[in-house]
Amino acid sequence: MAELWMNSSTFALLGDSAHNQAMVHWTGQNSSVILVLTKLFDFNLGTVTDSSLWRSLDLGRSYEKLNNRLDPGLVLSYLYVCPTNKKKILLVSDPDVDSSVVVSSDEGVSFHRQSISFLIQSLLFHPTQEDWILAYSQEHRLYFSRNFGKTWKLVHESVSSGRFYWSVTGLDEDYSLVHLEAQDPSGLLRYITCLAGSCADSRRFPFPGRVDAGSLVVQDDYVFVQVTTVGPTKYFVSYRRQPFQNIQLPKYCLPKDMHIISTDGQVLAGVQQWNENETYSLYISDRHGNYLSPALTYVRTSRSLAGVLSMDVYKVNGISGVLLANTMEGGHVRTFISFNQGQTWRLLTPPASEPHCSWASCSLHLHLRMSESPYSPDSITSSASAPGLVIATGTVGPELTNHNSRTFLSSDAGNTWTQIFDGERRVWFLDEGGALLAIPQASVPSSHLWVSIDEGRSWLQFRFSVLPLFVDGVLMEQDTHHHIITIFGHLGHHSDWQLIKVDYSSLFSKRCVSADYQPWTLLNQREPCVMGRRQTFRKRRPGSRCMLGVHELKLLSSESCTCTPYDFECEYGYERQADGRCSPAFWYRAPGTTNCTSGQPTGYRRVVTNGCQESVSDPFSPRIHQCNSGGPSGLRLSTANNDLTARPHTNVTFLIHTHEMDPSGLDVHLDFGDGVCVSLPVPSHTHTYTHSHAHTYTHSHAHTYTHSGIYRVSAHVRNNLGTATTHLFLHVICPVEQVILSAAPVLLLGQQTNLTARVLPAPPKTAVFYWWIDNHTEPVVTLEGWLLTSFQRVGGVHVSLQVASEGVVRQDSSTIRVTEAFRSMLVAFSPNLEDHNPAIPEWREDLARVVTATISQMSEVLVHALQKNWVQFLLRPEVKITAQLTHLGLASQVGSGHLPGISALLLFMCVAAVGAVTFLMGVPWLQVQSEEPQQKGADVMDAGRQSISSSNVPTQSSSPRISFNHASPRRLLPPPTLLKTAHGTTRPACGKTHHHLPNCTNV
Repeated sequence: MAELWMNSSTFALLGDSAHNQAMVHWTGQNSSVILVLTKLFDFNLGTVTDSSLWRSLDLGRSYEKLNNRLDPGLVLSYLYVCPTNKKKILLVSDPDVDSSVVVSSDEGVSFHRQSISFLIQSLLFHPTQEDWILAYSQEHRLYFSRNFGKTWKLVHESVSSGRFYWSVTGLDEDYSLVHLEAQDPSGLLRYITCLAGSCADSRRFPFPGRVDAGSLVVQDDYVFVQVTTVGPTKYFVSYRRQPFQNIQLPKYCLPKDMHIISTDGQVLAGVQQWNENETYSLYISDRHGNYLSPALTYVRTSRSLAGVLSMDVYKVNGISGVLLANTMEGGHVRTFISFNQGQTWRLLTPPASEPHCSWASCSLHLHLRMSESPYSPDSITSSASAPGLVIATGTVGPELTNHNSRTFLSSDAGNTWTQIFDGERRVWFLDEGGALLAIPQASVPSSHLWVSIDEGRSWLQFRFSVLPLFVDGVLMEQDTHHHIITIFGHLGHHSDWQLIKVDYSSLFSKRCVSADYQPWTLLNQREPCVMGRRQTFRKRRPGSRCMLGVHELKLLSSESCTCTPYDFECEYGYERQADGRCSPAFWYRAPGTTNCTSGQPTGYRRVVTNGCQESVSDPFSPRIHQCNSGGPSGLRLSTANNDLTARPHTNVTFLIHTHEMDPSGLDVHLDFGDGVCVSLPVPSHTHTYTHSHAHTYTHSHAHTYTHSGIYRVSAHVRNNLGTATTHLFLHVICPVEQVILSAAPVLLLGQQTNLTARVLPAPPKTAVFYWWIDNHTEPVVTLEGWLLTSFQRVGGVHVSLQVASEGVVRQDSSTIRVTEAFRSMLVAFSPNLEDHNPAIPEWREDLARVVTATISQMSEVLVHALQKNWVQFLLRPEVKITAQLTHLGLASQVGSGHLPGISALLLFMCVAAVGAVTFLMGVPWLQVQSEEPQQKGADVMDAGRQSISSSNVPTQSSSPRISFNHASPRRLLPPPTLLKTAHGTTRPACGKTHHHLPNCTNV
């Protein structure tokens, strides 16, 4: 192999031999400045403990250490160069030492350090605005800087890692728009868009509902999300910011996962089907990304050290429609190639010179690994500036193996291959693809590199180092102005970093002119039509040592060919047959009517970017025909995410679909089922309405469901020739927040009682109630919030109630005292007690406990003491409360002022036959009409009345009732009659009905 002379120089970064990581960047435009950050990363601590910043002003010939220009003790973790202005540099300090950023606007001449209040995990620069940066913190917060890191403003909290994106030029109206996956104020994970500088005031929810964690992808024209419910996961796509549509896959694909590969004009996706574990299937979409068709099954996958999924699929740059993929079946990995965007596949032809590949099963198989380092190429590489040139490592035989790999090259887009190295080499493109650079793998030390200027036909060897060097990477110049590359590596494990500058301009003697080029026609196994066109490219003649111009024209001519079935994908519901034709799948039921706007389906869908010309006699595209006038048909109503559940006060988007019909007099009535109906004229054949409170990207109506329940939503479509109606049932749900069990504290043995439940907020009809009574091992299950039961043993009976609704379970418990006999009394309190009454159940329970503890010491003289004497206790320091047994006429007497020492707050007291004292309830009569949801007062009062009424005490049917939640069950007895007092509060109307409630009921 011939020796090559090129100008080179070596510089050692002395003093940094312990540093085990480096970041190398060119700065500026056509600049001679290179910045290098070396650092010592402690893998045990997981942090950077030391760093050095170096700068070269002479294209890498020499370097200056800049640590003395930075603050003493500052440890740097990352070096960033602004992609839109490479003179601007941003360095991030190690968070375990200091939280700050260091910025430079002059390629490292001066630096400014700015302390920040958060720990940066990653940065995202704006694609057009050079000073705008998004920073993601280790606390899952997203920050925005509009002045290149000098100041920061919080954008949003609880943002998913790696799921935030800047606006896309030409699609998003505002440059400052940010797409992110984060929790909304209610805690749901949502797809959110907002303006980076004012997110709280501009927040929008383009997708109507929650999304799965880590599912948001914003790329080119598309936005993807996924939603997992009880059934299969659903995948959604938005094309050019249009409303989200459910991605349609073959019926029996039954996907377990989806991985987006590319979005260049259409979606290439990996779908893990129900029968795949370690592999995925390759699917290709229509232009909108709505319909995915299978292209290749059992494609091999792998995961990076960070857990990122990668599929063995590669798109050849510079040639449209050429794909390579590795399949794995039965543990055997083989490489296939397609020249028509995945419509047909074949094995790779082995090199003609291969001596041991004469049998039919022998072919070339390639490693399709993507590099995790920006300084090393992938195991397969191609360039749009060198169409048809592909270099890859692999093996020859019946399958791909990981040993004895060699390096191969194809100059005709993968049709034929030649071996260029016996072993693996890393290969880079130089001079817009005019030259190739090859260096051994990083694990093999080398002092030589190899260069080819004739597409790999011959190679020249150059000695770049006196001693063999472990090459960690190559920094390619960002333009070809200087023809400089920088090789960096180390001589040994504990040696200083070596940076070698190589000037390869001596490879060329002049700039290329027309005589230095020759035409090259793209073929697919001698077939000149590739992707529906005959394409001829311009390449440099072998042996011509001229420099290619920047962005030279590569494509000379392109002519359309007559279409064949393989220029088309099979439409959704159709499958490719052995003869190439597309026929309906067994599960597919074609629509009963045809579409007179987009045409009658033929089962074919043109491959995106395919330029073939259809013949008049054998068309593949849908056939356009005249629309038949008719009434509405095929009417279908759905929600935008195909979910039939929603939450109160959230957006619900309804989609109305119809087949073709006469648009004359067409309008739509949409009845939301909650008393609201809208009527809107519709100008086209497919219409979208939004039942929402906030802005969406569809036609909207300012309306929202405020209460949980099941709503019948109806769509009525009418034109001059007929009408059609369809319905769906929407469940508006709200998770159970609180359950309150209402039960009588004391009951007679065998006495029937009504256990009732109050659920907040009011539950839907799908709530399930589980009643756990005493020591029973199985609950009583009901769909209503009440249970009629009795107890058959004396003593304390424990009752627990669980309410399950929409995956949330809440519980409340109570203990009921069951006895053979008891008597009840009314106890009155001094009026100062009401001044300390907060009107909540817990306060009354604590009060009953204090009173019980005070009077239970009085033993058998309890009733006499209460009738003849005052019983006092301390509510709080210096606050004495007096209690006395009262007659039922007391309420009216107190109201008239005859007993000024008595309060209108009463308690029922029960004395069981055994002498124990139990306060049945504490009823704040002054608050009995309160409808506050957190109060138990009304329910407890009702339970107490049941025990009192057990002796058939009559009640007044005309008395006003206490207001309960509208979903409360039927009560056995109405609550007591209430009268307004002069102070606007309520008391029992005992003056007329005291004979109905005796002081003590003997049972």
